[in-house]
Amino acid sequence: MEPELIPQFIAEVALADPRVRREDPIERRAQAHMWAGILTDVPYEAAVRYVHEHYARSQWPILPADIAARWQAEVRDRMNRHADPAPPVDPDDWQAYTEQLRAHRTAVALGHTAPVEARQLTSGGPADGDVTATVSRIGRYMPAEFDQWRPTRRGRLTTTGTDPLSVPCPWDACRAPAGQPCRIGRRARTTPHPSRTDAASGQQQRETA
Repeated sequence: MEPELIPQFIAEVALADPRVRREDPIERRAQAHMWAGILTDVPYEAAVRYVHEHYARSQWPILPADIAARWQAEVRDRMNRHADPAPPVDPDDWQAYTEQLRAHRTAVALGHTAPVEARQLTSGGPADGDVTATVSRIGRYMPAEFDQWRPTRRGRLTTTGTDPLSVPCPWDACRAPAGQPCRIGRRARTTPHPSRTDAASGQQQRETA
């Protein structure tokens, strides 16, 4: 809640419970400052709703801690029910992917977007056939037909069809984890280090063998 809204909010609470509002001007300013610090993350509309619900069932004065606790519980409930959907960006563009993911989570936490709940697995028996053989047949990499939706990754593939970012960078000055681009200092490289390309090719050869 914005600090300038706190006096208006306290006045609205006082309409239901005059005991909440301070009469002394100095105490009133101190009260507004204190409530602003406690309710900094709570939206105005949610705080008003909590006040209505509180006085609908209680005659005791409401405290700012009561309001903050209700908001935290509401955010926690939404996030516990939320399963992150894949952002509508190239998954190889990890910066854009992370920004989209963070923005969507923030919207869910603030109640601007409804949680995306994961569907429950349907009941059934164990999978038929040899799981090891199935995994071996599918392989680690996504089918080439999907490359049209992954232009960044398609541009990284070597002549052997290996993605260098599938392994961590072995160069001591980089050590970029798998899935993230190699770096020069704090800047991301547009191409992976040669040692990383060699490491990815070597791993693919070992898996094929």
